[in-house]
Amino acid sequence: MFSYLSPEDRVPADHPLRPVRLMADMGLKALFPVFNRMYVAFGRPSIPPEKLLRALLLQILYTIRSERMLMEQLEYNLLFRWFVGLNADDPVWVPSVFSKNRDRLMEGDIAQKFFDRILEQAEAANLTSDEHFSVDGTLIEAWASQKSFQRLGVAADPR
Repeated sequence: MFSYLSPEDRVPADHPLRPVRLMADMGLKALFPVFNRMYVAFGRPSIPPEKLLRALLLQILYTIRSERMLMEQLEYNLLFRWFVGLNADDPVWVPSVFSKNRDRLMEGDIAQKFFDRILEQAEAANLTSDEHFSVDGTLIEAWASQKSFQRLGVAADPR
């Protein structure tokens, strides 16, 4: 099947991820010299760090629980592909390779520098708040293993 529309054309102009992607691009621009020192021109190609960091940002913004679920979303979600910089027919990474590359960026404090730059831009644009909020933990409890289930209000068996 062929399509003449790019992912860029499919994302509405007023979508909330557009300004976030611009902030990510500005944060990445400052880190390009660091990326050039980290990656050599020979050997097996790795995941481009700018795409990996954008994917991590999506994982945070959409509270995706694991890299495996993130790769699944990237497989079929055109909005996520556009944000990360993948074309519709680009292959998605293997979750374990993604995790190893993520760890490499975390060890070098690159990811921290990237997220700090995003936060600085968001604060400068008055997009953040220090207002307290609570989150309902029902969904988190639903992800618990059946083996760890304990009935509320019943004392645990001391054996």
